[in-house]
Amino acid sequence: MKSLQGKIVLSFTLLVGTILAGLGIIISQLFPVYVEESVRSNAVEKVEEISQIVEQSNVEINDDQKAEITDVLSNNRTGSDFIDPRKQLWKTILIVFLGAFVIAILFTYRLTKRYAQPIDNVTEVAIELAKGNYRARAYEDDSSTTAQLSTSINVLARNLQELFKVREMEKERLKTLIENMGSALMMIDRDGQISIVNKTFVDQFEFSARDVQDKLFKSVGLPEELKKFIDYVFLMESSSRKQMTIVIQQEIHHMEVYGAPVIGEHGRWLGVVIVMHDISDLVRLEQIRKDFVANVSHELRTPITSIKGFSETLLDGAMKDEKTLHSFLEIIHKESNRLQMLIQDLLELSKIEQHGFSVEFAKTSLREVMKRAAEMTSPRLDEKDMTFISNLNRDVVVDGDMNRLIQVVMNLLTNAITYSPENTSVYLSLHESETHGIIIIRDEGIGMDKKEIPRIFERFYRIDRARSRNSGGTGLGLAIVKHLIEAHHGRIFVESEQGKGTQFKILIPKKQTS
Repeated sequence: MKSLQGKIVLSFTLLVGTILAGLGIIISQLFPVYVEESVRSNAVEKVEEISQIVEQSNVEINDDQKAEITDVLSNNRTGSDFIDPRKQLWKTILIVFLGAFVIAILFTYRLTKRYAQPIDNVTEVAIELAKGNYRARAYEDDSSTTAQLSTSINVLARNLQELFKVREMEKERLKTLIENMGSALMMIDRDGQISIVNKTFVDQFEFSARDVQDKLFKSVGLPEELKKFIDYVFLMESSSRKQMTIVIQQEIHHMEVYGAPVIGEHGRWLGVVIVMHDISDLVRLEQIRKDFVANVSHELRTPITSIKGFSETLLDGAMKDEKTLHSFLEIIHKESNRLQMLIQDLLELSKIEQHGFSVEFAKTSLREVMKRAAEMTSPRLDEKDMTFISNLNRDVVVDGDMNRLIQVVMNLLTNAITYSPENTSVYLSLHESETHGIIIIRDEGIGMDKKEIPRIFERFYRIDRARSRNSGGTGLGLAIVKHLIEAHHGRIFVESEQGKGTQFKILIPKKQTS
C-alpha cells in the first residue's frame, strides 16, 4: 500500500505536470500567430522606410508595388532572421518549465515529508496494533505538528499492551484453575456443543479432549442420567444440583452434579456450565463408618453376652458342679481373651490411623523379619499339621521398623494358617528389585472371589463371617497391615482364587525419601 506522502507527491507531480503541459500547449498554439503578426508589423514598418527612401530618391512607387514589397517581406518569416530567435525562445521556455517543475516537486516533497510522513508512521503503527502487535510504537518529534497524534497513538499502544498482559495473565490463571480443580468441569454453548472441558473431566470419563471438543454433548457418549440433567438445566434456565450414580467403564461412581446457566452481557444466553464432584470416597467412607459401628457393636456384644450368660448361670448354682464350673470358667476366660484382643486391636488401629503417626526407620533385614515372624506363628502351624516352605537364601536390607514389619508378616501368616485346611503348606519367599524389597506369602487355603479383594482391608470385613469368628480373629488384622505398610511408603498386592489359595505381595522401599 502506498504511503500518504507518496500519494501526495504523486498527485502534486501530476497536477503541476498537467498545468505546465497545458501552458506549453497554449504557448505552442499562440506563439506562431504572435510571430506572424510581429513579422507583418515589421514588414509594414520597413515598407514605409523603403518608401521614404525611394521618395527621397525621386522615384515613384504606387500602391500595388508597396503591397508586393510588404508581401515579400512578410513571407520571409522562415528566414534566418527569425529561426534563431524562435529556437532560443523555445529553449528558454522549456528550461523555465523544467526548473519550475523540479522546484515544485522538491517543495512538495519537503512539505509532505514534514506533515504526511508522521501520519504514515502513525498509520503503520495503527495497523500493527490491529494485528495484535502491541509493542509497536510511533516516532515522536516535538517539533512536528503531528507530535500530539504520535504521542496519543503511543499512549494507546501502551494501554493496549498492559490490557493484553492483564488479559493473558487472567487467561492463564483461569486455565490453571480449570485444569487443576479437583472436580470435572464441562461448558456447553447455547447450541449444545461442548466448548470447554478440563483434565479431570477427560480423565474421569476416559475421553480425549479432541473427542469431545466442539461436539454435541448428546453424541459423545455421556451417561444417560447426566444428559437428562443437562437437558433439565437447559429447559429450566436456572441453577440445579443433583446426586447421581454413574457407571463409567463398569465402575460405579457417586457424583454430585451442579449445573448453572451462563448469562452474558444484556442477559444474553451463552449456554450452561456443569461441575461434577466425585463423592465416591465420601459415600464409601460413610458406608464403612456405618459398617464399623454395626460390626464393632456386634463383635463386642458376642463375648460380653457369653461372659454375662455363663456368669449368671454359675451364680444361679452351676458353680457347685465342679466340672460345669471349670468348663464355664474356660469359656469365660476364652471370651475375655477375645474381648481383650478386640480392644487391643481397636486401640492399635486407632493409634495407627491418628494424624502424625510414623514408624522408626532403621536398616532392617527382611530375612530376619520373616524368620522371627515364622517362629512366633509356628505353634499355630503345628496345631494344624502344616509346614512352612521358605525361600530366604538372599537377604534384603530396607529402611523400616523391624517390630512393625514383624507385626505385618505375623498377621499375614496367621491369616494364611487360619484360612487353610490341615496338612497344607504356607510359602514364604524374599525377593528384591532395584528400589524395593519384596515379601511374598502364599497359602493353599480357601481363597476368595476377585470382587471381594478390594474390601478385605476394611475394618471388620469378613468373607466367611461364621468361620472367621470361630477362628478367633477380630477382623482388624488386614486393616492394621495396610496402614503399617503405607506408613513404610510401601504397597501390598493380593491375588486369590477360590479353592486354590491366596498370595500377598509386599513391597517395601529400600531407601525412604525424606
